Amino acid sequence: MDLGAGGFSEGQFREACAELQQPALSRADWELLVETFGISIYRLLDQQTGVYEYKVFGFLEDCSPDLLADVYMDLDYRKQWDQYVKELYEKECNGEAVVYWQVKYPFPMSNRDYVYVRQQRELDHEGQKIHVILAQSTSVPQFPEKSGVIRVKEYKQSLAIQSDGKRGSKVFMYYFDNPGGQIPSWLINWAAKKGVPNFLKDMTKACQNYHKKT
Repeated sequence: MDLGAGGFSEGQFREACAELQQPALSRADWELLVETFGISIYRLLDQQTGVYEYKVFGFLEDCSPDLLADVYMDLDYRKQWDQYVKELYEKECNGEAVVYWQVKYPFPMSNRDYVYVRQQRELDHEGQKIHVILAQSTSVPQFPEKSGVIRVKEYKQSLAIQSDGKRGSKVFMYYFDNPGGQIPSWLINWAAKKGVPNFLKDMTKACQNYHKKT
């Protein structure tokens, strides 16, 4: 299975869907990092890299699963509501869509950029539609590394969304990246404790404004 070429397996989609129904936190030393705005964030230290991986569980009110998936997949719209986006676009490379994403980092640190493939599918769980979106870093010659920007070469993300039974969404997200370089611990802690909840709040607001975009 060639993950670098975007070959996501059926099992990966099913795994994200299953974790939305029942969080898998007991088989490793996942620790609860923060609970805020109806969101719980857990982290686990990756022993090989010394970098944390994260799992996020929670609810986003007044944002339906269909709308949330549309907003998440809309790269042009994200440039309007995500203040940390420097560049973000999709380009066809060797017959598949590849995303380039550059993230603003605070001075004096260098910006980070990502090159990744993603895939969205709709699954059925006991008669309920589940949106699952997977992303994985890749490497293609069309996106060479840029001077002054650090390339993030290890990046994985899973997102699963279903209805909360009302007007909102129940959400599971898995996230891992190895940003490279020297990142101060205060920034890592801020990104996890404040950055992720703020991103979800901004995305909820973006959902409410999405119809105004067109």
